[in-house]
Amino acid sequence: MADELIIRGGTVVSASGRRRADVAIVGGRIEAVAEVLPGSADAREIDATGLLVLPGVVDVHTHTRVATDAQPDRFFQDSIAAAYGGTTTFLCFNNPGTGVSSEGGSLLADMHEWRSRTEGDSAVDYSLSLVLTADHPDPSLDLPAVIDAGIPTIKVFMIYDFGVSDAVLLRALDSAARYGGMLEVHCENRTLLESNTRRLLDEGRSAPRYHAESRPQPVEAEGVHRAIRYAQSVRAPLFVVHLSSAEALEQVRWGRDHDLPVFAETCPHYLALDESRYKLPDDEAARFVISPPLRTPTDRDALWAGLADGSLALVATDHVPDRVAVEKQTWRESFDRISNGAPGIETLLAVVYSEGVQRGRITVERMVDLLSATPARLFGLNRKGSIESGRDADIVLFDPQERRTITQAELHHTSDYTPYEGMAASGIARSVLVRGEFVIRDGRFVGRRGFGRFQERQLTWR
Repeated sequence: MADELIIRGGTVVSASGRRRADVAIVGGRIEAVAEVLPGSADAREIDATGLLVLPGVVDVHTHTRVATDAQPDRFFQDSIAAAYGGTTTFLCFNNPGTGVSSEGGSLLADMHEWRSRTEGDSAVDYSLSLVLTADHPDPSLDLPAVIDAGIPTIKVFMIYDFGVSDAVLLRALDSAARYGGMLEVHCENRTLLESNTRRLLDEGRSAPRYHAESRPQPVEAEGVHRAIRYAQSVRAPLFVVHLSSAEALEQVRWGRDHDLPVFAETCPHYLALDESRYKLPDDEAARFVISPPLRTPTDRDALWAGLADGSLALVATDHVPDRVAVEKQTWRESFDRISNGAPGIETLLAVVYSEGVQRGRITVERMVDLLSATPARLFGLNRKGSIESGRDADIVLFDPQERRTITQAELHHTSDYTPYEGMAASGIARSVLVRGEFVIRDGRFVGRRGFGRFQERQLTWR
């Protein structure tokens, strides 16, 4: 067939194993995977000898910002950055700060606005997890409709001025569960956090380094414990976002030991960095104001152990395209005024492969499970996440022999810095395909704006 492509001779990696195999792609889908596939006069062929053939990365946690008149390319540009890093599908939140209106209308109105603002703007496939805020009406009113419209994952915050009360959190868990959805929860204890922040500011300790002191492990661990207990009470699944600490991980393990449908992600910054970054000069420390904050090396080791033993389900970026020259400039006021978050949409695969696989903390198969198979399964991307017949041909040709240093100068995101500046990295995504079409080929962007499709999702595992 004229549109057939055969990837030959690479090592195809799945969550369960690896093997040298050919991959045939027809009409944007994977047609066959076999040790040797017959040739075809009409087929294009790609030699993948010496490369790992990986399923495209699925990043389920980004705060990618929509286009504005002042920055018309920012959503598109971050989608290009995703592609360079081997991410072929990313999910976004529409929380305040991402460029959409935050007037507290209905979730349905929020969905329509976000979709209209991003339509035709992405180079790779993408989707949305709506954010339920304190300004929204009763969650039971809109959740059935947005879940039916293909957005079955909804996020709430337990903190911030737009965070929800415990009563709303409980109702949202119940409503999502009743209609086939899943709540994602930012788990921190509001009372502890606000008390710590007031005390530090009253004592004159307002520099960026005190961000971490305002959010010690119990702030996160108590929030995780409470969310799990609430989910248990209404028999709801729960997804804990950006888990950062050993204490919080123990709460997740408790839930899983009791056979509760509790899932948790961690992020690459918690796996590669630690709290020593807050000892840097104030203007540099502000770059690492992330919530929850960076933790100790002991916590970092605990997270890697959690990824290896299955206590943690996946790794996602929590990508926030902040800029040192713009959003992070509030460090001059006080740590609680600094925009929280850091960029990471382009470096997810690089960090997990370098810090995980190359250091022997996880296998390459486990990496594929964490970055592709499990996020696709849990978030209802049922054609993504695996190189097998019938799936979308979202494929990364990854060179494990490459050695490089991560620098801002080589990245393509809309931020003006990377938290991984100077980090030694192993491996690189040489070429990236989305639905059988090259988006990155031999290190060059060859895709186009609008090629990425919005993915309507359904949680079939439920």
